[in-house]
Amino acid sequence: MSKRIIGMIVTICAATTVLWTIGLIVTIQDQFFYEASSIKQPKQTTGNTKKNDALSIVALGDSLTRGTGDETGKGYVGYVVDELKKQTNQHVQFTNLAIKGQRSAQLISQLKQKEVQRQLKEADIILMTIGGNDLFRGGEALRDLSTTQLEKEKEKFVQQLRTIFQLVRTVNNDAPVFYIALYNPFNDLDNGKETSAVVRSWNYAASEVAADYKSIICVPTYDLFELQVNDYLYTDKFHPNKEGYKRIGERVASLITLTKGEK
Repeated sequence: MSKRIIGMIVTICAATTVLWTIGLIVTIQDQFFYEASSIKQPKQTTGNTKKNDALSIVALGDSLTRGTGDETGKGYVGYVVDELKKQTNQHVQFTNLAIKGQRSAQLISQLKQKEVQRQLKEADIILMTIGGNDLFRGGEALRDLSTTQLEKEKEKFVQQLRTIFQLVRTVNNDAPVFYIALYNPFNDLDNGKETSAVVRSWNYAASEVAADYKSIICVPTYDLFELQVNDYLYTDKFHPNKEGYKRIGERVASLITLTKGEK
């Protein structure tokens, strides 16, 4: 094979790789990490007013709590509800206040809304995902995994997460809060080792913040997606699919059962 042909093949392969990477970043921005344009209360609830004998669950956060990527529309919150219904005779009532694309600063703003505070005050259990959009920043993190920049972003997130927990506890000091930690949807890419290290670092920082507050539990999910990650991802390769959400939901539900049993 002539050097000219080999050179052409190498050039084509390089161009294809660049185009694929650009497409991946654009997909992230459009499908997963786009910034929420406004803070408003989503209309997904099983009831506006809590029934006296109901077990009330309020869910907060981003697209993961909305269930984006689950073709059944349930998301992990739905699977948590299903599991709890098997274990209690109480009516299980849930309100999903999550907003796709939401970052920690926006969740802080949402938590200051009177209606959101009313819902939280009545909650028996609070579920939450936040931080994925802060970390990946619309795909920017894939372009630059420099330690200095990511450390700055992590420090900012930690402070905002602390504010989030403080706001929740100001409104409701008793309900257990289950903060669902981050997983790495990119661990099968060439820089998977680097992105995994970053995700683990952010999860550790979040768990340390949670440990400072009464009954705030940091729920690990990293291990659920560490092996065969694509088996548990939606076609966008970022959100969990039905099976991914089911694994998260079952883990959260098992912890809720243990927590309630210890009271």
